[in-house]
Amino acid sequence: MTYSTNRIAFQGEFGANSDMACRDMFPEMDPLPCATFEDAFNALEQGEADLAMIPIENTIAGRVADIHHLLPESQLHIVGEYFMPIHFQLMALPGAALSDIRTVHSHIHALGQCRKIVRANGWKPMVAGDTAGAAKLVSETGDTSMAAFAPKLAADLYGLDILAENVEDTETNVTRFVVLSRDASVPPRPVADEVIVTTFVFRVRNIPAALYKAMGGFATNGVNMTKLESYQLGGKFFATQFYADIQGHPDEAPVARAMEELAFFSKELRILGVYPAHPFRLAENGAIEEEQEG
Repeated sequence: MTYSTNRIAFQGEFGANSDMACRDMFPEMDPLPCATFEDAFNALEQGEADLAMIPIENTIAGRVADIHHLLPESQLHIVGEYFMPIHFQLMALPGAALSDIRTVHSHIHALGQCRKIVRANGWKPMVAGDTAGAAKLVSETGDTSMAAFAPKLAADLYGLDILAENVEDTETNVTRFVVLSRDASVPPRPVADEVIVTTFVFRVRNIPAALYKAMGGFATNGVNMTKLESYQLGGKFFATQFYADIQGHPDEAPVARAMEELAFFSKELRILGVYPAHPFRLAENGAIEEEQEG
């Protein structure tokens, strides 16, 4: 893939987890901070960036709901995924002590992932646009009673001291990001042990047992569906869209048959991306298989 701008867009300030994911996966590219997810999508759509790194779900906080609405409405394509273990550091102004802290600022998902330390200390959680933005706010405000949950990189960038390390509620705190592109870069059919992920959204026809029948093709053809989520469209209880991930390439016969059956029972079906599975996914699948065998 050739890049015209060599920039990758992300939501947040420099030092956010999304920024770190960009630097980890694409160290040769320049991260482009965007105030909102919509701005990150627009930067990519308008050619200000070649790719975008977007969080889509977290093992503790669940799905990032905005993305499930933004992605299907865009013309962007998923071309990769990245799993990143998340660690939050409690940071404050130099010289501040734990006893000084009254409020702690961060992204709403970060606050949800660090509930235990907030409750234990009686701090007031304050929602910020993103983790690094919260660190920047603490730095600029100059109030020693304010702290932030953010990655270590943010403390380095904004001159804050780390008062407590790895304050997330659980060690199994992982965020899955998807890499977006304007172009659909579909990899060839897999060879050997390579695993391909296909992501799509669909709406079933209004007939009895439509979802059950639509899903039947994946079971009968032995296609592993790793995610199936539903969410409402347009504020209506009865306008339901489904988001799904499967392991397999659309050109493989079992997947093609399953997708054909899904299409028969659906009034809308759109593939959002076909891309290689990240090594973290493969390692997790292997651990699950070992646990089941044991």
